[in-house]
Amino acid sequence: MVENEDEAGAPACLITRPEPGAAATAARVAALGWRPVLAPALVLTPLPMPPAPAAQAALVASAAAIPSLAAACPPGLPLLAVGEGTAEAARATGFATVFAAGGDAESLVALATARLAPGDGPLLLAAGRGYGDDLAASLTARGFALIRREAYAAAEAAELPAPARAALVAGSVRAALFLSPRSARAAVSLLRSAGLSGAATAIRAIALSGRVARALDDLPWGGLDVAARPDQDTLLGLLGPAPPLAPHARPEG
Repeated sequence: MVENEDEAGAPACLITRPEPGAAATAARVAALGWRPVLAPALVLTPLPMPPAPAAQAALVASAAAIPSLAAACPPGLPLLAVGEGTAEAARATGFATVFAAGGDAESLVALATARLAPGDGPLLLAAGRGYGDDLAASLTARGFALIRREAYAAAEAAELPAPARAALVAGSVRAALFLSPRSARAAVSLLRSAGLSGAATAIRAIALSGRVARALDDLPWGGLDVAARPDQDTLLGLLGPAPPLAPHARPEG
């Protein structure tokens, strides 16, 4: 990771995604020539899950649910993931039969409807504490019985990491990635608490979806772009290669 190095000519990109996933995103950002700066807005903690009862498949809307789910699932249980990144995480953990949706809850419901039948048994829905209600309602409306399990808890980060704060104060952050509405709101709160909301004027905010973008409305971003598809490939395509780092005035809070 290069987040502590001030590489000449490399503008910084703020990575607000929490682990698991932040380091992988940062590596892809670095490959585009940016200097990735980790600033996770949320802290995710796995929750122990009891052994899962019989189900025809598991549904996962976040890679954060994979570690706890893998410990509780019987071998060979098919898994439907919200997107390809979550699907890759599931395969790496040992799930063999994995299908990826298009990157959002709506596409995950569509995938479940296309591949599964309500009469074949319940679905195991693993989500974060306080997450998944809309997804569960959509599946129930289509006739599926659900077994819901909390796989992780999410809490807002207490403060910006020191490297992120230093990059923002120096005015070297030119882009920021936001992958969920809650993490976007938490990131805005962190910037305000640090007295660095003025830094937004020099930053191009890049949101995974319209819902994420709406959570960023409260700050005067230098630009606000929304991915046409809610997946990381599209998000990083929108970020694009890093431009040369031009001098910029230090932000005011």
